Amino acid sequence: MGSKGRSHSLERLCERMGFMKILIAEDDRISRRLLEMTLKRLEFEVVLTENGAQALEVLNGPEPPRLAILDWTMPEMDGVEVCRALRAQTRDKYTYILFLTARGQKKDLITALESGADDYLIKPFDPQELRARLAVGLRVLKLESALAGKVMELEQAMQHVKTLQGLLPICMYCKKIRDDKDSWERLEPYIERHSEAMFTHSVCSDCRDEHFPKKEPETVKV
Repeated sequence: MGSKGRSHSLERLCERMGFMKILIAEDDRISRRLLEMTLKRLEFEVVLTENGAQALEVLNGPEPPRLAILDWTMPEMDGVEVCRALRAQTRDKYTYILFLTARGQKKDLITALESGADDYLIKPFDPQELRARLAVGLRVLKLESALAGKVMELEQAMQHVKTLQGLLPICMYCKKIRDDKDSWERLEPYIERHSEAMFTHSVCSDCRDEHFPKKEPETVKV
């Protein structure tokens, strides 16, 4: 598949998932412009920032990008500080963070990942490698969104579950239950009101023998 075909594939993935917006935090004007052009060719909606403080403000604003590319060395706040600040928050939706930096030592990679970064790419970047790493980020966000949806479904289901807990005062003769208002009511309405259970009446074998005894067939006298 050519580069154009791969770009269209990434575009379709973004459209299906609604993650077309991406943030760039880069203080170098030339690097920022080059990265912007590359991402626009991949059909991303690019949000540009020049320092870490601006980046954090955008990521904490309304409808923030779910993908972010951070430089390490920036004015006001560097990329590591932005990443740590973001990960320290409780957020409804996850932000996938890719470090794009000239720092290439192993200790720098470890520091970035420990601060909460999801991926790490060294400058100068290869456009196809960047595209591939962003595709990984999109898949992670897709899985995160699917998991969040399942959690929401579970929470909604749990809201409909009613349980009976504790000791229930029940009459030993008529089997009525005493409620919180010190009133006595039949067992079935009480359980139906406090749970999702519904009753359908039948007759057990013991009660059937007691209340509906079988009659012995009459013998005919000759």
